[in-house]
Amino acid sequence: MLTAPHFFLCCLLACSLGTARGQQTTNCLDWKSHVTVNTFLLQKMHAQYDQRRQEFAEAISSGTQAQAYVRRVRERCRLIFGALPVRTPLHAVVTGTLQEEGFRIEKIVYESFPRHHVTANLYLPQGSGKFPAALLFCGHENEAKATPSYQQTASLFAREGFVVLVIDPVSQSERMQLTGPDGLPLTRGGTTEHTLLNECSNLVGTSTPADELWDNIRGLDYLTTRKEVDTSRIGCLGNSGGGMQTIYFAGLDPRVKIFAPCSYLSSRERTLELSGPADGCAQVPGEGKEHLELNDFLIAAAPKPVLILAGRYDFIDYTGTVRAFREMKAIYAALRQPQRVALFTCDDGHGISKPKREAAVRWFKKWFYHEPGAVHEKASAILDTRQLQCTQSGQVATSFAGECSILQRDLARADTLTAERTKFMRQDPATIRRRVATLLSIPVTPMAVQVEYRGMADRAGSRFQKLILRKPGNIPLPVLKLQDTVPGEDTVSIWVDAKGKALLADSSTLMHFEAVHHHAVFLCDLSGTGETADEPAFNDKKYDNDEYRNAVLALHIGTSMVAVRTSDILTLVDYIRSLPQYNHLPVILNATGITTIPALHAALFRPDIYRVNLFGGLTSYRTILNNAVQKNWYSDVINGVLQYYDLPDLRKMLGKEKVREYSDLVSQGSKL
Repeated sequence: MLTAPHFFLCCLLACSLGTARGQQTTNCLDWKSHVTVNTFLLQKMHAQYDQRRQEFAEAISSGTQAQAYVRRVRERCRLIFGALPVRTPLHAVVTGTLQEEGFRIEKIVYESFPRHHVTANLYLPQGSGKFPAALLFCGHENEAKATPSYQQTASLFAREGFVVLVIDPVSQSERMQLTGPDGLPLTRGGTTEHTLLNECSNLVGTSTPADELWDNIRGLDYLTTRKEVDTSRIGCLGNSGGGMQTIYFAGLDPRVKIFAPCSYLSSRERTLELSGPADGCAQVPGEGKEHLELNDFLIAAAPKPVLILAGRYDFIDYTGTVRAFREMKAIYAALRQPQRVALFTCDDGHGISKPKREAAVRWFKKWFYHEPGAVHEKASAILDTRQLQCTQSGQVATSFAGECSILQRDLARADTLTAERTKFMRQDPATIRRRVATLLSIPVTPMAVQVEYRGMADRAGSRFQKLILRKPGNIPLPVLKLQDTVPGEDTVSIWVDAKGKALLADSSTLMHFEAVHHHAVFLCDLSGTGETADEPAFNDKKYDNDEYRNAVLALHIGTSMVAVRTSDILTLVDYIRSLPQYNHLPVILNATGITTIPALHAALFRPDIYRVNLFGGLTSYRTILNNAVQKNWYSDVINGVLQYYDLPDLRKMLGKEKVREYSDLVSQGSKL
């Protein structure tokens, strides 16, 4: 006897509009289960960094081993960033000039890729001849290049004989990407926009950090065209998010000779454990999988001179900063260049304060001018944002006809990948399954499942057996089995719901219908739903995702929440198939919202699943690209998925008879 999906849809809608009653009675896990998923992912991450610690210990044992480690991390840095765009004409223009005491400022606009404009200020010292230069990368201040401390930094460098290019990062200052027709931003600020752009870019195999990196590489390309610049003496520095850009830049552009990241270098491992991930411009999928710590990007440039600027009372973990510095000292010592790395600590907090600015200039002068003398900053005028503005309207989106935003670029990229997806799906099913399993980074062969019985629960007139299912390498899975089934079961009905199994158990109508139609019913909380749903307090609202820390952490270690939940469903199916009374019955898999994509993948790996009923949920990854400002998309992201397939491709492969979609819940405004 098969299910009646339209009836179930009505039951689900009724449940979603009500309130779960006595939810504690259906809980199977007897610990503070809301931390379970994060703890599981952190343990995976720690195991990856344990391997890195072993590699690093070997690296510092000799100069030869240290050189091999530098080469290895350089290759890994390039790997996670993927293929960078092809260089195209910069079409750089100077849109204005300001004369200041001891230097002048030129307002620069260039294209990092066709029709995508980058705004920057170029500080040029007085005098003739070729000067050493510095790229200055901005943190997350909305004013970016106009931020007072960055103006002061650039002014100090210029007065000390350096050309300085201060680049506006994507999603800040004049470069907002998610804007309305009036050019006004659709998000609350740069960190939110970075995050929303990153989840979209991840789908097509790139990232917001890669976009910032490319903007900066093209900025360096521009800098090398200037007659005032000595191209053999170029360094870079940045503060906060700009410090992150400096760190990434070190590992990927060999033209830069010295570095000074400020208020960012720490331990990625400690940060993800203590405070969770920051915004999308600092999150490159696969860093943990490739055993890359933050300082590895700087080590990739070793033995080039590096000055780490830090505040002892910064919210950036200072203990992690010291650990990173000690590692760098060790690798530089093995390379017999210990004097080329230093730590300058100021008794202040976050930001490039006057002492840090002076220290940075001293470091640059030491290596480029061979002058170790003192540097003293004098007061300089702070210009307002409009004075430093490079575009006519104040936004590239409204200043240039046909401006191509990052999101538009990703949409175009998704279109160009259509042929690759078609080619991928033409392979035989066994090959597709293997390659999808590799993309998800999960084992998919059936495995033995341990079961722990946790007693009974009475709920809304039905009785349930409570189970915990365990499989090696997986999160413990809480399951309810309906006990009120009429004898003669002829179908197994699995329900996975975005809001948890308790909501389903509350539907007496749904449970009665299942029972009288001879269905063996299993209700399951997939990881991050129901009992293991993450606490809102751990997920900053500005990132627009209810499980941001776990979704990003999963991508960091080379997996995804889709993969974790797919593994959960496979565990449940393996358990059901191990039961003699059910191993011959057809299995119907019913899923809602964020559980629908895992259900689709589970059906790919378990062809014996008879049918998948999908209620609501995402039907194509193009929907994310077309609705980038909608919340909670990170839960659905698989890194690089659109290079291989989209969800309609999987549904087509599985067939119309196996996969049924019902979107009524979404149309009624309930995203389950």
